[in-house]
Amino acid sequence: MLLIILIAALSVLRFLEIGPVADLSWWWIGALFVVAFLWFEYIEKMFGLDKRRAHDQSDETRRKRVDATFRKK
Repeated sequence: MLLIILIAALSVLRFLEIGPVADLSWWWIGALFVVAFLWFEYIEKMFGLDKRRAHDQSDETRRKRVDATFRKK
């Protein structure tokens, strides 16, 4: 997610020609788009990071449901 924020910030700064980013080539920003695409489509799945995040969310939901069930009694 940090990569996406970086790309958005650099794109805005480059478009508005603010600071040292004004001289930055659009190719560098385009390369960051490619890196982000590769990360989210291939690398994250290869390391199982997407499944781990979904598993953690389901565990948290289950824990809240169990807590709510036993507090009622």
